[in-house]
Amino acid sequence: MNSKLWIKKALSSCTMVAIIATYSMVGLASEGKASGELTFNGTESVVVNGEAATSGRTIFSSSTIVTPAGTSATLNLGKAGQIAVAPNSNLQVSFDNGNANVVLSNGSVSVISAKNGVNVNSRIVAEGETATAGETSSSAQTTNKKNNWWPWALVFGGAAFGILFAAINSTDNQFGGSTGVVSPNR
Repeated sequence: MNSKLWIKKALSSCTMVAIIATYSMVGLASEGKASGELTFNGTESVVVNGEAATSGRTIFSSSTIVTPAGTSATLNLGKAGQIAVAPNSNLQVSFDNGNANVVLSNGSVSVISAKNGVNVNSRIVAEGETATAGETSSSAQTTNKKNNWWPWALVFGGAAFGILFAAINSTDNQFGGSTGVVSPNR
């Protein structure tokens, strides 16, 4: 009878270990850090986070990338898009599964493909557009607005017309006439 008890305890212990191992593997299989791929062609190596990189290197979010003269690079950031980096560029790129942010210190970048565009120095750069480090966000935004002041002019013009129309057609207004004085002392 003692042997049956030991068999039951051993079987229960093995089952418990199998369940714990299965659930811990599910927890470890969660999605990790966002990563992309850096490819380049040129005479010199691209520098990633202070060290020389080879073409095809995996990069992670918050990486600093420096391209020397004569070497251009392409960043494939998965769902966040694809960015071409010009020679003599210095940038920091951070990204997740759908968005990419670039802080461009020197040089220029072109967005090859991006579903939501790429945020370059607080400016959204759409697919097919190029951003340069010397551009200010206000001058870039001015060229992209394309007469966005018309709706506001129509709103304010309509409001002014409505106020004038109500003032003219109101029977309660006594412009320039005598008014009764209301005193709290009488």
